[in-house]
Amino acid sequence: MARKTANIEKGKDTVQESLAAELKSLIPRLDTEGLAFLVEQAKIHLYNMQVQALNAEALNKAAHTAAARTPGVSRSSRSPKSAGGDLRIDGTESGSSYYLRYGNDDVMFSRGEIDHLVKIVNGEGTDLEIRERLYRWFDRERRDIFAVVPIKDKFDDRLKALVALIKKNFKNWGGLKS
Repeated sequence: MARKTANIEKGKDTVQESLAAELKSLIPRLDTEGLAFLVEQAKIHLYNMQVQALNAEALNKAAHTAAARTPGVSRSSRSPKSAGGDLRIDGTESGSSYYLRYGNDDVMFSRGEIDHLVKIVNGEGTDLEIRERLYRWFDRERRDIFAVVPIKDKFDDRLKALVALIKKNFKNWGGLKS
C-alpha cells in the first residue's frame, strides 16, 4: 500500500513539474498584462483551494457531530421526510439577515442572498430544474450550508423541503430595491 501511495505521489509530482516547466517556457512570450492576469488567477485558485479545504473540514466535522448526536443512527440514514421537517427560516428584527435552521445548527444568509434564493425557487422550470439551480447556487456560493444541512444532490428530499420552505416563507417577498 505504501508503495502504491509513493507511486501516486511521484506521478503527481511529475505532472506538477511538467506543468511548471511549460508555464515557465511561456513566461518570456507574455506581456505585462498577461503576467498580471496569471498572477491574479493563481491567487484566486489558491484562495479557492483554501476554501475547499475548509469546507471539507467543516463537512467532516458536521458528519462526526451528527453521528455523535444520534448514536447508532447517522443523519444520512434518517428518513428524508423527517429530516426536512427540521428546517426553518428565522429573520432578524432588522430584516437584514436570516437564519436557516436545521436541528440545532444554523446558517446565516444576508437579505441579498435570500433575494437570490427566492428568485431561484420562483423561477421557470420543473421542480427538479429549480432544485438543480438551487443546489448549484449553494455549491458555487455557499458550500457551508452542506455542513449544516446534509444535502447530497438535487434529488435529496431536504432540498425539496427547502424549496417549499423558501416559497412559503417568502411568498410576498419584494426583494431588494435597486
